Amino acid sequence: MARAVSTRRKTIVTAAAWLVGFLIFFPILWMVITSFKTEGEAGILPPKFIFFTWTLENYRNIFNESNYIRAALNSIFLSLGSTLLGLIFAVPAAWAMAFAPGKKTKDLLMWMLSTKMMPAVGALMPLFLTFNAWGLLDSRWAVMVVLFLINLPIVVWMLYTYFKEIPGEILEAARMDGASLWREIVYVLTPMAVPGIASTLLLNTILAWNEAFWTLNLTTFDAAPLPQFIAGYSAKMGLFWATLSAASTLAILPIVILGWFSQKQLVRGLTFGAVK
Repeated sequence: MARAVSTRRKTIVTAAAWLVGFLIFFPILWMVITSFKTEGEAGILPPKFIFFTWTLENYRNIFNESNYIRAALNSIFLSLGSTLLGLIFAVPAAWAMAFAPGKKTKDLLMWMLSTKMMPAVGALMPLFLTFNAWGLLDSRWAVMVVLFLINLPIVVWMLYTYFKEIPGEILEAARMDGASLWREIVYVLTPMAVPGIASTLLLNTILAWNEAFWTLNLTTFDAAPLPQFIAGYSAKMGLFWATLSAASTLAILPIVILGWFSQKQLVRGLTFGAVK
């Protein structure tokens, strides 16, 4: 039987949760507010939170004097393209590790995870020289493959965890009914793991969308996504805080909208297999 919780304790826990949530969200709120300030007001101390001259000048400058649309389209291409590649390669790999494991499966999983522990700068120079020799610098297709590869271990690990929660007897029943391996994966396994797959793809999309290190070093203009676009507002004479905040707000807006509409699926995926 569940233990009774007093009203006072519920109130304290709820207030603490709201406080923690506000502290986490405050930097984003401050960025959005700063985007509506002039450059002069954005840099004054002490800062003004509400009582200042609100303006849309920064947003007008971004759309009229920059390549925001090009950068946004590049981010969409890179994030969705790398996510699609991750799905194509990770689902069969996770299926094999979950339902047909070998003696070295756990070692392989740990090796894949260990690749995320290596500093990215350690692989930058050989990759940069290779791309430069092959004429792939500032190429959307090349950067998309890089984003796919760096996020693949996480995608495989998450899908492997979700697939392990699916009873193997269901797949055995499908085989007894004459289902081929392809039909087993597409028509039996994938529909049952939709919440887990959806949350994995959403996380991969967010990681690819926010990736700055590789995009800053492998792109210049044609393939430059939003992180490169935002970095363009940093100059030697200082930071343009108001314009930088407006650019950052526009950069996170699509992914925030995606997360808002996908939150139910994301929660279902993150709790996939849990006791409910």
